[in-house]
Amino acid sequence: MQLEPIIPFEPVSTDRLPEGEEWIAQVKWDGVRMLTYYDGKETRLINRRLNERTMQYPELIDVRAYCSAESVILDGEIVALEGMKPSFHQVMKRDGLRSEQKVRTVQPHIPIVYMIFDVLFVNGEWVTGQSLRQRQQILEQIIHPVPQVQLVPSYKEIRGLYEVVKQHQLEGIVCKDLNSVYAIRGKDRRWMKKKLFQDTVAVVGGVTYRAGTVNALLLGLYDEEGKLWYIGHAGAGKMTVQDWKTVTKKVEQLRMDNKPFANNPERSKEATWIEPVLTVKVHFMEWTNNRTLRQPSIQSFVDISPQECRL
Repeated sequence: MQLEPIIPFEPVSTDRLPEGEEWIAQVKWDGVRMLTYYDGKETRLINRRLNERTMQYPELIDVRAYCSAESVILDGEIVALEGMKPSFHQVMKRDGLRSEQKVRTVQPHIPIVYMIFDVLFVNGEWVTGQSLRQRQQILEQIIHPVPQVQLVPSYKEIRGLYEVVKQHQLEGIVCKDLNSVYAIRGKDRRWMKKKLFQDTVAVVGGVTYRAGTVNALLLGLYDEEGKLWYIGHAGAGKMTVQDWKTVTKKVEQLRMDNKPFANNPERSKEATWIEPVLTVKVHFMEWTNNRTLRQPSIQSFVDISPQECRL
């Protein structure tokens, strides 16, 4: 038997925290959404965009080391810590590797933790039609936590958890209806997320330099007609000196004469235009009236198609 990958259930954004006995809240981990498929013989790790990532996380392949089920599909988030806080930048250093040798080299320096929050299939049967309350009971029975695999705790005090998350400047919380079934490919208000920081994945359409090295990215998003609109520039964030040197080498091969944006960016006179093929995740505070990002902060380059980066 081979388990076919599915697109997972997604939460919708909310400004208001839900109330009622049927609601619980969990910390929203700033990592990589990952489903684990184990058919009793083979293990595969597939992200929410249906890209395989089994090679990148060898410490999760031995499912029997942390799960007693004969076959299972688990849903969770892979996180890497930096200063005792989840770091998307760090986990992407693992997620972006493309050779087993590099994985073996980097693995000791960037340990990961798989934070499991749901189960879709267990011992040959789908459990997506059962309530979240029932699925959590199943998880408690089959998962045996180890240092690299943990169950995500749930809390009834939703507002209290949000205040703790705010105090520690984590990404946010996810609120879930305990009566909800798991909707494959679904996205509705039975799962809701409230973030402290907004984020988006944007296309890099230009760069600026300082002393011969790239020091900022000009960002854009596509509209429905396929036009790329400038939404701001970012130089702050998680990028190291070595990261900027790597970007500088990349953009040398992507230079172009014409501006890729439909509108006129700030810093146009300083900018070097590049082919819009690189994508990057950025945090920001809010959208301005000029439809640009306020205080964008670079988190990491990501393996996402530019065409998926839309307004």
